[in-house]
Amino acid sequence: MGISQYDPAAKGRPAWNAGQQVGAKRALKPRQIWAIRFFLDREGRMRDRALFDLAIDSKLRGCDLVKIKIGTLVAGREIRARSMVVQQKTGKPVQFEIASDARASLLSWLERRGGTVDDFAFPSRVDANGHLSTRQYARLVDEWVSAIGLRREEYGTHSLRRTKASIIYKATGNLRAVQILLGHTKIENTVRYLGVDVDDALELAEATEV
Repeated sequence: MGISQYDPAAKGRPAWNAGQQVGAKRALKPRQIWAIRFFLDREGRMRDRALFDLAIDSKLRGCDLVKIKIGTLVAGREIRARSMVVQQKTGKPVQFEIASDARASLLSWLERRGGTVDDFAFPSRVDANGHLSTRQYARLVDEWVSAIGLRREEYGTHSLRRTKASIIYKATGNLRAVQILLGHTKIENTVRYLGVDVDDALELAEATEV
């Protein structure tokens, strides 16, 4: 609902989103991923490094990421190469890979964290039985991107969700694969999420010989 220009009470009132970055958040580039990893390692932030790596690989929404339990990530004494969660938004399962860097950082963190397979991988500092909140996760992302010189207004938790999906799409042009990885029910959602436009389509066509 907008503000009428004829409403005297609204005169001079700023828009609700004045000064805020509107639209999709940017995905990270590979060099930015490694810059954040370097920062977290240098600062000895083992939990944050594991959280960041898992966010990139899993491509999960923040609400699903923070609720991951240890049992979802481990098989015996090792970190799984693949795992699956049921998405809160859609109620449907989505699978994801856990690459070697993420497995290493997760193993280091979970060995320090302790706990059982029924405990949250990233616990709350306020509630011993709870999980890291989505708000705190968003604050951490702001801190990480700011630490490497990026504008926090242009990045957010969805940046981490989009990052690997965007890299896969640019490398392969396979929208269907990205749709599956993101857990989207419609490919149109994936197109909008990645910001695929006419130029992308033409570049793919030009690179294809028949």
